[in-house]
Amino acid sequence: MSDDAPRRGKVDRDTFESTIRPATGAARDDVRLGPAHGVDFGVLNVAGRAVVCATDPVSMLPALGPERAGRFALAFALGDVAVSGVRPTHFCPSFALPPDVTDEQFAGFWRAVAAECEALGVAVPTGHTARYPDAALPWVGAATVLGVGDHDDVIRPDGARPGDRLLVTKGPGVETAGLFASLYPEALAERGLAASTVADAAALLDETSVVRDALAAADAGREAVAAGAPAGVTAMHDATEGGLRGALCETAAAAGVRIDAERAAVPTADAALAACEALELDPWACTTSGTLLVAVDPGAVDAVVAALRARGTPVGDAGAVRAGEGVFVDGERVRPPAEDASWAAYERLSGEE
Repeated sequence: MSDDAPRRGKVDRDTFESTIRPATGAARDDVRLGPAHGVDFGVLNVAGRAVVCATDPVSMLPALGPERAGRFALAFALGDVAVSGVRPTHFCPSFALPPDVTDEQFAGFWRAVAAECEALGVAVPTGHTARYPDAALPWVGAATVLGVGDHDDVIRPDGARPGDRLLVTKGPGVETAGLFASLYPEALAERGLAASTVADAAALLDETSVVRDALAAADAGREAVAAGAPAGVTAMHDATEGGLRGALCETAAAAGVRIDAERAAVPTADAALAACEALELDPWACTTSGTLLVAVDPGAVDAVVAALRARGTPVGDAGAVRAGEGVFVDGERVRPPAEDASWAAYERLSGEE
């Protein structure tokens, strides 16, 4: 990609601020939290209730098998509402399918989506499904997700405060390793990874949802407040595009704070690091859906950590939120990646098929 070509993935902060923020439609009193760069969701006030809303692209990867592809796509969509601390309640997809996606393929994919929605208490009130001549895999549309709850339960994405601790779950590179090991196991084997490591990396794809972790963390934080803690969870962010480094930078920028993180305190999956190394990727700079950043009042840290570990989720007390600005890892300032490292790798691997 040339230096002057538009970047792949989400637009950068400058484009957002110059193009999107000045033109967001009518000003309405019911919008409690509107669009901001790096912020996962918006909030509406409807008859005194908080309606958390988020819109994300939907992928369909038949090579994963219909069930895994469906769960993976849904996890990505629901996560941006779950990090508000409000349970996702409604899933509204719009599918633009390529003509060669068969009814059988879509049916298997949809059954997996619907089953996971049912398990999570998420309804599908509306949607759109069609085939279009120029549509292409893997991006087959988008979905809007809603979560209806109490305003007091909303955990704002810009809520991290000086004095908070920063918890990190699962670690860097989980999604990238899981996806590439599932789609391109031969390519990883050719780069020297043992079959057992490739299998362990592929299994990480089933760890790419933050929904249950985010809700468990939010509930534990509320219980800690009820037991006397000054505050609970103050902010959460799913480390998707831009990876853990991008998520740290977005969390700090949204709240106007400084974050100091310790690399050794962040959980790591050996298979994820090995897969990223084999593909010459920085695991901290590639998408890692499933990894959750949680800013927590010190008085609630033990409760939140216990709730996550009770779910079997690796979590580390990996840093501090301080007054100031920027992100520092082991004392060295880091900046958001110019582009998610996985984009170029995906193009390269898909071209090797």
